[in-house]
Amino acid sequence: MGVLPTAEALQKAEEAGLDLVEMAGNVDPPVCKILDYGKLKFVDQKRKAEARKKQKTIEIKEIKMRPGIDQHDYEVKMRAMRRFFDEGDKVKVTLRFRGREFAHQDLGMKVLYRVKDDLEEEAKVESMPRMEGRQMVMLMSPK
Repeated sequence: MGVLPTAEALQKAEEAGLDLVEMAGNVDPPVCKILDYGKLKFVDQKRKAEARKKQKTIEIKEIKMRPGIDQHDYEVKMRAMRRFFDEGDKVKVTLRFRGREFAHQDLGMKVLYRVKDDLEEEAKVESMPRMEGRQMVMLMSPK
């Protein structure tokens, strides 16, 4: 309709039985539309709900191991980690030291580097192995 005075635009909206809605108020002159405001709010709410439904929340899954983990146990943990990466989740690999194992942190480091090497294609290391109290932690995320 072009540039109109506010009073005239309001009158035209009222004649049509609709509302005068400001679309962009920070420009000169402000941009307004004549439409049903209730319907606009409803459509906007539906669009936001649809976007929320489609978004994936990334969870951090935790896999706990020990420095002297057996081969079969290691393979089971690796299968679980691959499944987590396929679902798009991050994985926190925790290696817990107990008793005298604490003196052999190099064994724990070897286990975590083995995990890193085995999952090279599926995941990347977000934080390298580090000590947090009596456990060594490494964070991985899917590629």
